[in-house]
Amino acid sequence: MVSARSALVYVPVLLILFALMHLDRRGSALLLAGMVVAAAVVWFTSPYWRARIADISTDYQYYQQNIPRPTGLRLEYWQKSLKFFAESPVFGNGTGSTRQLFERDAVGQTGLAAEVTKNPHNQTLNVAVQWGMTGIVALYAMWLAHLLLFRGEGFANWIGLLVVVQNIVSSLFNSHLFDFVEGWMYVLGVGIAGGMSLGTGGR
Repeated sequence: MVSARSALVYVPVLLILFALMHLDRRGSALLLAGMVVAAAVVWFTSPYWRARIADISTDYQYYQQNIPRPTGLRLEYWQKSLKFFAESPVFGNGTGSTRQLFERDAVGQTGLAAEVTKNPHNQTLNVAVQWGMTGIVALYAMWLAHLLLFRGEGFANWIGLLVVVQNIVSSLFNSHLFDFVEGWMYVLGVGIAGGMSLGTGGR
């Protein structure tokens, strides 16, 4: 979603990547200046975005008070996921075990500690809980293989690289590979761009 706060992270990363790969020093400086101006315009003209960003601080205060809010829930999910991963670090707790582990840990709890989820909103942690280091190695090996696939020149390689980098960065705050729409977008994006790259040399 365009309105997702994770876009505030991956959009600048993609723009910086574009500057590094396709612009000279002057062009990069102009792009950076444009990003600063655009951010200022959005900040001063969009109450919605100001509220979204302010919510991060407010949510953290609620988190300290044990009141469920989006940012606090993520922090709670990540903390518990790390604990579940530590319980079975090599091969994980099994496919589909995430919700069961959260349900077990919520027994007798209140507030944030009583929240149950099957999605800890972080791709690495989602994989780590279920398949441990084995899954993490497989996940990162996949990302690395896809990055290397699109290391050449040409439009197809550029599009494929954007898809992979966006997925890696957004997966800090989501489990997009396991979400239906975003997961299929990744499959189709990498598949089509990869096929074009291999078939035409990336041109």
